[in-house]
Amino acid sequence: MKIEKNTVVSVTYTLSDAQGNLIEESGAEPMVYLHGGYDGTFPKIEEALDGKDVGFVTQLQLEPTDAFGDYDSALIKVEERGRFPEPLEVGMQFEGTPEDGDEEADTLIYTVTDVAEDKVVLDGNHPLAGMALRFELKVTDVRAATEDEIEHQHAHGASGLEIIDEDEDEGDSAPTLH
Repeated sequence: MKIEKNTVVSVTYTLSDAQGNLIEESGAEPMVYLHGGYDGTFPKIEEALDGKDVGFVTQLQLEPTDAFGDYDSALIKVEERGRFPEPLEVGMQFEGTPEDGDEEADTLIYTVTDVAEDKVVLDGNHPLAGMALRFELKVTDVRAATEDEIEHQHAHGASGLEIIDEDEDEGDSAPTLH
């Protein structure tokens, strides 16, 4: 089956920076996404895989504008130390909004980059913002999307079965498959 709109694609990958330093690899668990502009992966990756089949292998480089965007120094915040829980360590993450942002639309994940006695430095940029990224991709599976996946606009995993943990919403019931 060829990769086209409303197919679910499984891809193993190796992600490196522009100098070839390994950032991440999928290992035995492929990335699974709904193909066709549903924001399951970067548009440049979809473009490279469109029309291809299982076994297709490619390498491509994404510039920051095609990946996680340019680094934005305006997303650095310095906050009072007292606003944060103990213990507080570099690398911890918190949700927040930029100073001039719309409270609902601009919620970001801020990473603690420095902790001083009375101040905390937070960075709202994605850790890979500003970096050119190299992907090595191999298509391992392609299948037709289910009606539920198309309706929900995302893949429900390689098998098409979505595990819903109802404990989060409804108390003590067991997870169910959809």
